[in-house]
Amino acid sequence: MGFWHSKKLAEMSHEEWESLCDGCGQCCLHKLEDEDTGEVALTRIACDLLDLKTCRCTNYGRRVQLVPECLDLRQRDFAGYHHWLPKTCAYRLVGEGKDLPEWHPLVSGTKNSVKAAGMSVSHYALKASTLKPSEDYEDHIIEWLD
Repeated sequence: MGFWHSKKLAEMSHEEWESLCDGCGQCCLHKLEDEDTGEVALTRIACDLLDLKTCRCTNYGRRVQLVPECLDLRQRDFAGYHHWLPKTCAYRLVGEGKDLPEWHPLVSGTKNSVKAAGMSVSHYALKASTLKPSEDYEDHIIEWLD
């Protein structure tokens, strides 16, 4: 049985916390929040720091300084962010008392399982810097991830 079954997020070591990230890149997609309803929509527009091939941040250690709107998922701050996370996110799942999916690297034993399961953003995401000035983020909302 994995550590995520016996520990709450706040009880995890730094290494355990970091290993929960499956590397899908979904948290690095720009989100839009409806001011009236609070509903959050994901777009296929990715942060420019995201390497679309590996779905990893190219400057993880300095991401919050370089991108102020970056979601810094620290254990102590998690409760305020969880509604912004994809429904498949391990942090959200564990925080809600749910199990990790079969394709999660901690379950499957391989990082390739994320891409093989179609959970990686690498095949549909666009870097924010590649948008044309006439394009709106609303034009890139992805509803099929819900």
